[in-house]
Amino acid sequence: MLVALMGAVGILTVGMLASRPDVIVVGLPLALWAVYAISAQPPSGVIAIEIERGMEPADGWLAEEIVIRSDAEMVEAAVIQAERTRRRVFVSGDTRLRARSRVLHSGPLISVELAVRPLEADSAVIGAPQSPITAIRAVTPVIQRIPRMPIAPRLTGLHGAHEGMRPGQGGDFRDIHQFAPGDELRRVDWKATARAARRPGELLIRRNNTLSDASAVIVMDTADDLGTVVATWGTLDLESSGVTSLDHARGAARSIAAATIAQGDRIAFHTLMHGGRSVRSGGGTRHLARVVAEISACGRGGDDARFRRTPPVPHGSIIYVLSTFFDGAAAEIALRWRAVGHRVIAVDTLPELDTHRLGKERQLALRVLLTERQDMLHQLRESGVETLGWRDAPAGQLAALARVGAHSPRMGAQR
Repeated sequence: MLVALMGAVGILTVGMLASRPDVIVVGLPLALWAVYAISAQPPSGVIAIEIERGMEPADGWLAEEIVIRSDAEMVEAAVIQAERTRRRVFVSGDTRLRARSRVLHSGPLISVELAVRPLEADSAVIGAPQSPITAIRAVTPVIQRIPRMPIAPRLTGLHGAHEGMRPGQGGDFRDIHQFAPGDELRRVDWKATARAARRPGELLIRRNNTLSDASAVIVMDTADDLGTVVATWGTLDLESSGVTSLDHARGAARSIAAATIAQGDRIAFHTLMHGGRSVRSGGGTRHLARVVAEISACGRGGDDARFRRTPPVPHGSIIYVLSTFFDGAAAEIALRWRAVGHRVIAVDTLPELDTHRLGKERQLALRVLLTERQDMLHQLRESGVETLGWRDAPAGQLAALARVGAHSPRMGAQR
């Protein structure tokens, strides 16, 4: 408006000094518009903004509906989509916008960040901007189907799909035992009684093994979020980083949780960061939905993420520790759990590395880091912690670990 006013005054002055009516006619509309803008009232009132969640991301795209309601003539909206794309649009005071963003990673994402301000008099009068609002979405990680999972070294539940070593119901034949108070009459084995009873009135029953469920715990280390492109480490450039370690961790956590619930076992979820997310042990589809929601909401830890906590785990559980194992905190906790008798599986979530655009110094530093990491994983294996890499056919590796556990005499004795 100030530019228009100065331009109108300048044109009118030149026209009058030069006695040029045609120049004055050219500047007259601009002067009238400037007077109208000065006399117009500044925009008042609050712009009502609502961000409606769209459907779950399909084909890698996330959609949001932005509803703007205002009495102003126009509204200027500055939109940031998926923390990457920036756009500025001018719309009428009552309108709807649709924002579509390509999803590159799972986990928490600011899908839309919006700031608006009202405009009047053909945008000549600009109102005060409102505080920006954001919409945060938790992008669910991709699931991998795992047909067979390892089980805990100790079965503690009363119902499940695994045959235990205690007498009960549902399992295979255990032994023939003398009838005792509390036994069911329908379990009397009349053939065994006729053949092996030692005195009149003695009854023998047929006992079976019980079917039990196992307890599994998923522990996620959120201290690092390292991408495929090593040149992006230490930056916030998630657009060109490629698949990150937390993408692998979230995908592994969801896949393990779904496969564990599918085979009738209980699952718990924890993060190692102080004050991190936790879901107590449970089973069923509703519990799985809660676990997946917490997994999807897990992002990179803050400044205190290096200070790990040791979550409580049920006795005799199988524990999956998801980490890049670049520092010793996650490995130390895994060794501590293994020392007290838990079965621990260390899941390496580091993706395939792209070392292009690295100088000689950074290549040497990366080689040292990877060597230290390999030494740490070797120490875990020597201490009885089983390891697998999530980037290398995890379903086959977990099936192999399930077969090893099923044929282990030590684990069979514990069950």
